[in-house]
Amino acid sequence: MAVVLEAKERADKKHSTLRHIRLQGNIPGVLYGKNVDSKMIFVNGSDLQKTIREAGRHSLITMKVNGEDYSVLLRDVQKDPLRGDILHVDFQAVDMSTEVDIDVDVRLIGEAAGVKDGGVLQQNLHQLSIRVLPANIPPSIDIDISHLQVGDTVTVGDVKTDGKYEINHEPSEVIATILPPQQEEEIHSGEQQEPGHPDAEEGRETTPES
Repeated sequence: MAVVLEAKERADKKHSTLRHIRLQGNIPGVLYGKNVDSKMIFVNGSDLQKTIREAGRHSLITMKVNGEDYSVLLRDVQKDPLRGDILHVDFQAVDMSTEVDIDVDVRLIGEAAGVKDGGVLQQNLHQLSIRVLPANIPPSIDIDISHLQVGDTVTVGDVKTDGKYEINHEPSEVIATILPPQQEEEIHSGEQQEPGHPDAEEGRETTPES
């Protein structure tokens, strides 16, 4: 079930108006969509943070504007590069009968058997782009890795979609792998050997040239 977020329409996009909106704890944004008249809006900052926290960054949201309900996705978040505050948000109104492309977080569940044996978990993909009906957007794509041994990998082709969505990646793309422990040991032992080379070079320099 989609969470509900209240929004109010704003009349203009002057800097003074935007500053006033932000000073009141609100965040300006836009609402757009294929069959929707684009609207300049603002939402309460605390309500937005709560929505993202509870539903996730990519979940379906029911937005109420001027007494009308819209099914929307949060498409873009602009943040202050220094403070990290949200400055502006874009919402896309979607048709519930039309598939959308959206990025969904990948969550690795469990502790891999190979990690318990000393292997190192490496996650290559932290999000997957999927094509899905808005009502079927998963909060995350959960992958059980508890059975993975050292040297095992999980690829896009291993993800069980249950027919609810398509993944916009090649099946061979690696999501996660368990690296052998000796790979790290080899790197460290290689670093320890390097200081030996300059000594040999200095030795050659001391031999007479004539």
